[in-house]
Amino acid sequence: MNNAFFTRRRFSSAALLAAAAIAAPALRAQGKLEKTRISLAVGGKAAFYYLPLTISEQLGYFKAEGLDLEISDFAGGARALQALVGGSADVVSGAYEHTINMQGKNQFIEAFVLQGRAPQIAVGVSTKAVPNYQTLADLRGKKIGVSAPGSSTNMVANLVLSRAGIKPSEVSYVGVGTAAGALAALRSGQIDAMSNTDPVMTMLEQKGDVKIISDTRTLKGTIEVFGGPMPAACLYAPVEFVQKNPNTCQALANAIVRGLKWLQTAGPSDIIKTVPESYLLGDRALYLASFNKVREAIALDGLMPEEGTRTALRALASFDPSIKADKIELRRTYTNDFARRAKEHFKA
Repeated sequence: MNNAFFTRRRFSSAALLAAAAIAAPALRAQGKLEKTRISLAVGGKAAFYYLPLTISEQLGYFKAEGLDLEISDFAGGARALQALVGGSADVVSGAYEHTINMQGKNQFIEAFVLQGRAPQIAVGVSTKAVPNYQTLADLRGKKIGVSAPGSSTNMVANLVLSRAGIKPSEVSYVGVGTAAGALAALRSGQIDAMSNTDPVMTMLEQKGDVKIISDTRTLKGTIEVFGGPMPAACLYAPVEFVQKNPNTCQALANAIVRGLKWLQTAGPSDIIKTVPESYLLGDRALYLASFNKVREAIALDGLMPEEGTRTALRALASFDPSIKADKIELRRTYTNDFARRAKEHFKA
């Protein structure tokens, strides 16, 4: 009787495993999560740059994957990266180019699901502080607001200024965050220009507070600034973490890709209902105008475009002498394995 019982147990277990394999081919997150409680750092969560993260969180997609996500929001991406390096975060929702910067310092981190296919960053000059602005040369010696020094907003400002022969040391960068503080810093005259994300830049633009001089909120504008497609927000983690926690990384990628799929068909009213009220910065209509401006910059399926990684490396090497393009192995800065499986599963 015992033998029959164990035979039946073995048979039913095998049948269940086979059924599971058919139901979810190669979807690793069906395996046991190595780590369910994840500390995630992000720099400026209210920005559209990180909208897929917010959507996936608000709609419960991380919970649906068995994850207990603890999100720490910092003033900018550079601060979120510091949390990862310091060991207080497992994963970062941040700019892809940080993986290149860190490899240049011999620290290997890997992007494993893409949230944005354009940086969504605009550079604007204060119409009050620099009323007679003509060319980029007028910004030499000026104070320029960025989300946080060293962040993606800082990188875009460096790149734009470098084209006029202005070195990073010839301006003063001021960290202003990505929300109400950024609006106040420009309007009060604390800064002369700003490189920042939406909804902040659209709000300043529509009220006439800034003149936009460089814009990567659209795919066309991104190609004009960078000379090719430029990946933006992604989830990244140390290579060692990704290797040790493949099922957990798959679950994270699943949640983001599911959020990206939802965003493909979401209307403005869906967005308003889903994001926290504070993200609207007190102006619902302008928030929606901003969303419409950056909508095409949101990734579709979480996959990192290979050409985009080359664009990022070229951009960084063009103004940062510490980045030696021939020494960077781009294949070690990202993997599409998790996003590909999530895309197949959710038909994104």
